[in-house]
Amino acid sequence: MNTQRSLAQGFHALHIRGEPLVLFNAWDPGSARVIEQAGAQAIATGSWSVAVAFGFEDGEQLPLELVIGNARRIVAAVGLPVSIDFEGGYAEKPAALEQNLSRLLDTGIVGINFEDRVVAGTGLYGLADQAGRIAGLRRAADKAGVALFINARTDLFLAAPAAEHPGLHGQALERARAYAEAGASGFFVPGLCDEAGIARLANEGPLPLNVMQLPKLPPAERLAELDVARISHGPGPYRLAMAALKEAAQHAFSTP
Repeated sequence: MNTQRSLAQGFHALHIRGEPLVLFNAWDPGSARVIEQAGAQAIATGSWSVAVAFGFEDGEQLPLELVIGNARRIVAAVGLPVSIDFEGGYAEKPAALEQNLSRLLDTGIVGINFEDRVVAGTGLYGLADQAGRIAGLRRAADKAGVALFINARTDLFLAAPAAEHPGLHGQALERARAYAEAGASGFFVPGLCDEAGIARLANEGPLPLNVMQLPKLPPAERLAELDVARISHGPGPYRLAMAALKEAAQHAFSTP
């Protein structure tokens, strides 16, 4: 537990506005170990990659028991802080979320991604409902004595075409403020790529801003200038690894 608490404190300290933490997302202990050896400062999973690697679809189709078991093995395989993409927490109500998080915390993880889309339904949770869900997670972490980094993800931008993103900046700021008040540690905006929006959320928002690597995202140097604190690579690493594996297999099968 002392190690977990120390790693949690260290993970928080890695989130510096203007000096973005780069997370090259892993999906299992083997990939986590390779990423650690490449020079990572922390390990983070992506739910899509983990689900597909186990033969499931994303969206909490991967059984919670496998999520917890995989997290435990990743923590045991590396010496770095580990953050797990917990999607919607595999529950709707705060009490059930607290129970699920308590089990996940027992693996030694120090961070989670927690999204505001309704995983088993449509749209996003209302502001008050999602704030209450985050508050439940914070209560569970406090009870465990772990300064858990709750990376509050909003799907506002993934759910809308890029042309509509400027009109969503205000809503995103409102969510960031409510999530911060509820106990969130960071604010994740996958899908947002325009510089004006990133700069506004990074500078006006109360939480360190996390963006996701996409083809239209500005380069890391520019993101640092915009005061971004964290850059996630999401499913990209898994896709790269599987493309290399497929190419190597095709070469092997075509060799006389």
